Amino acid sequence: MQLNLTGKTAIVTGGSAGIGLACAQALYAEGVSVLIAARNEERLAQGLAAIADHAPESSARALSVSADVSTAEGVEGAVNRALSTWGHVDILINNAGSAPSGDFYSLGDDAYHGAWDLKLLGYMRMVRALAPQMKARREGRIVNIVGAAAHNPTPTFLAGGTANAAIINFTKGISQDLAPYGVRINAISPGPVNTERARQLARQEAAAQGISVEEASARRIASVPLSRMAEADEIADMALFLVSDRAASITGAEVLIDGGTTASV
Repeated sequence: MQLNLTGKTAIVTGGSAGIGLACAQALYAEGVSVLIAARNEERLAQGLAAIADHAPESSARALSVSADVSTAEGVEGAVNRALSTWGHVDILINNAGSAPSGDFYSLGDDAYHGAWDLKLLGYMRMVRALAPQMKARREGRIVNIVGAAAHNPTPTFLAGGTANAAIINFTKGISQDLAPYGVRINAISPGPVNTERARQLARQEAAAQGISVEEASARRIASVPLSRMAEADEIADMALFLVSDRAASITGAEVLIDGGTTASV
């Protein structure tokens, strides 16, 4: 399948590991110059090396910037670095964000504020910063990596689930503003994915429920009809499709990659 992405430019937030890194690697392999943004400089360096190793023959360029998208300054730093380097940004993959899992009565307001500020407001800040230049050029593709917890709430992951549900609302709402300018925005909501983030959540779930980490992981996989966790590359493949011209008529949509877990119509 010809995606015709060579020569495009992209920012991937949370791009130093997991799904974000897989998206950055996939874009780079298609000839897209990529800026990965994250908070940890050591992991950013490791991510850049992994991108280069993934596609050593790529004609694209990979850059990194240490940025905290839970702040306006962090977003400005990431966007300015990309614009000063390339002059424009064609693709945005919003992926930075995490939320703690834990007992509802034990988690304080800070857990919710942290999750919402980094993921929900972080995504909104990035779109607000990049959409105007996309609209002016009548060219832009945005993918929000969300999460199936938006549809499958549990009492131990309410900080993440509420943020995810709000991002779906935001994605669908802002798509109506962007569509007349040829700018498309879509969401991907993964279920369990085989990443360090999933292992961290399993440890938190185990502590909240008073069970072993192994049992928490087994319960999570057992809840998936396909009885397997997705791999980060599977999410990246869908992101590639959504930012390509193969998806030219798809905007304001959400794609669930959760092994059949979500049963809503």
